[in-house]
Amino acid sequence: MSVCKKCGKNLKSDEISLHKRIINPADNEYFCLDCMAEYFGCTAEFLNKKITHFKNMGCQFFSCK
Repeated sequence: MSVCKKCGKNLKSDEISLHKRIINPADNEYFCLDCMAEYFGCTAEFLNKKITHFKNMGCQFFSCK
């Protein structure tokens, strides 16, 4: 199981997918939603809405998850 590269929290597949979608698809280490929100200066709620948006678009990073 993957863990957040900043805080060590266990990651959900959507967190990994979002990291790949908006930071770098080639990364092998990922941020959890809270650390990603801090990185971008937004809220975790906003990032959850982005996850829903990307899933509804059919984004390849969120398929089969």
